[in-house]
Amino acid sequence: MLTFVRTDSSNQNFITLVKLLDAYLSEKDGDEHAFYSQFNKIDKINHVILAYWEEQAVGCGAIKEYGAQITEIKRMYVNPDFRGRKIASKILVELEQWAKELQYESCILETGSRQTEAIELYKNNGYSITPNYGQYQNVENSVCFEKKI
Repeated sequence: MLTFVRTDSSNQNFITLVKLLDAYLSEKDGDEHAFYSQFNKIDKINHVILAYWEEQAVGCGAIKEYGAQITEIKRMYVNPDFRGRKIASKILVELEQWAKELQYESCILETGSRQTEAIELYKNNGYSITPNYGQYQNVENSVCFEKKI
């Protein structure tokens, strides 16, 4: 059975999942990983969703304020052994609900062009490709999305 827990970035299960995410991204991003890594620090993230399959932490995601009414989706990951069960989509729904409760009006996010599964996930969940924002402007490998919530 899948359950969700709201926490923050000090949670040890979140830290463990993010290490797995970073290893995966390092492989996918290759030489560009150091550039992206600088924007993916997890200190001081106050809004983290952890997905548990029974007692095991199997996925995560976070939101971080980007602007007065905009939050950024960060650190989305599902353990490969649990993919194909729509867990990432369910994490997104939980993050969007939390963002609404916090009075945000839209969610933005960035993923790499090599993360084809992530791109499909966001498209299938109502996110639209937008011009690259912030530090991702003029970064050819970045694909940015937005969704009004």
